[in-house]
Amino acid sequence: MVAAPRALAGIAAVAARLAAREPEHDQLVAVVDAARAAINADECVLWSFSPGGLEKLAASGHQGTKPDEVSALLAADLAEANGIIVRPLLTDEPQPLGAISFRRSSALSAEDQLVLRVIADMLVPWLAHAERARQLEVEVALRTRQNDEQRRFIERIIDSLPVGLYVVDREYRVQAWNRKRETGMQGVSREEAIGKSIFEILHRQPAESLRKEFDEVFRTGRIQTVHMESTASGDARTFRISKIPMRLTDAGITHVIAIGEDVTEWREAQERFAQAEKLAAIGQLAAGVMHEINNPLATIAACAESLTMRLEDMRGDGVRTPRDANEYLGIIDGEVHRCKRIIDGLLDFSRPKPVTKSSTEINEVVEHTLFLVKHHARFKKMRVETALADKLEHVTANREQLVQVFMALLINAVDAMDERGTITIKTRHGRGAREAVVAEVIDEGVGIPRADTSKIFEPFFTTKAPGRGTGLGLSICYGIIADHGGRIEVDSTPGAGSTFRILLPAEEASL
Repeated sequence: MVAAPRALAGIAAVAARLAAREPEHDQLVAVVDAARAAINADECVLWSFSPGGLEKLAASGHQGTKPDEVSALLAADLAEANGIIVRPLLTDEPQPLGAISFRRSSALSAEDQLVLRVIADMLVPWLAHAERARQLEVEVALRTRQNDEQRRFIERIIDSLPVGLYVVDREYRVQAWNRKRETGMQGVSREEAIGKSIFEILHRQPAESLRKEFDEVFRTGRIQTVHMESTASGDARTFRISKIPMRLTDAGITHVIAIGEDVTEWREAQERFAQAEKLAAIGQLAAGVMHEINNPLATIAACAESLTMRLEDMRGDGVRTPRDANEYLGIIDGEVHRCKRIIDGLLDFSRPKPVTKSSTEINEVVEHTLFLVKHHARFKKMRVETALADKLEHVTANREQLVQVFMALLINAVDAMDERGTITIKTRHGRGAREAVVAEVIDEGVGIPRADTSKIFEPFFTTKAPGRGTGLGLSICYGIIADHGGRIEVDSTPGAGSTFRILLPAEEASL
């Protein structure tokens, strides 16, 4: 059958609208307008299938047809009912791509049937293309959202790291800057840092030395790690600065990741561990040579005593003896006993005797120690002040050993101040059960050089003048406090004095 001019005109109008480059919705409206005019219908609606069912894409005319009516006709495989004409838009898939519906008061002629079939066939590839474009748009939007979420997630991870982190490219421009870098006295905001030259941001470090560090990583591909000391926050802190090569492609290193980490506590823990190893080695040494040294000392002492008695016998018999003999024998006897005291102190430190511990209140220990030292001649010119906190938690301790520790610290303070000035003893609540009680002995003495603070708890190390100490006092204090589950620290400024700090666990934390 040859289509009439009206039918051909209607089909041509639909084809023209489908080929028009107009905004999508306006184009669809024009298409359904042309389709409705082609068969002289009261209404034309273009539908598409979505996961939720039929969805209206565009409509022209009366617009009274509901999705349920179209779905019912499609489900019943009916082309026409109750004035509604439906044509499914079919592809090779089992599910129709969509449908086009018309509402018309009169039945379709053969010519109208032909026009409707041609229009439906024309709409299928166009709608399939539109559906693919829509799906692609949805996929792009989904991937974009996923990428944004992943980027935010990675940024959140980087911002949560307890280290300062930034990234520079080969032009030395900052490409990443985490929140940790924004904090502190030298913090710079991310907005201010991104895109800027790192030399503009880290202007306190000489640009040439910083450039050499980055160039070394770009050139060698090796991680660089250095430690540096800083007092920018007021306290001396140790930082570990690492520069790590980064590759975006296989062509070479494109960026350098710089990480700054505060390792003060880690460094102090390492020093305490090294100290403990040294003390353990000294203990083993003392145990090994104990009898080897004590036995010849005992022999020397016995010989000196025998010679003294022999000299007395000779004088009783009227025999003339060397004038300095008694003096020399007295020196020998005194030095032997001094050696024995050193060995006994070292042995007490290296092999502490089992002691009984009980619930102890640190303020009572301090007050008892002060009661003992107030009769000491060396404290007559000293002023001792206390600032003792109330309601301190009890500790599990040997009272006599703690008195020994405080006594040693007070004597050291007197030595540092040349028996003049003020010594302050403070107690306070600590942080947590493992450091529940803190006691400090503060002097106004000469202080300790920073290079020596890591050595003062080593056996035999002393800054006192020869003959004024064996260097075992602080080592013994260290061993006693460690045996009580605590630790002893020192803060010192040369010329301004020292603070020795004892931290002990609460009674229940020692169980």
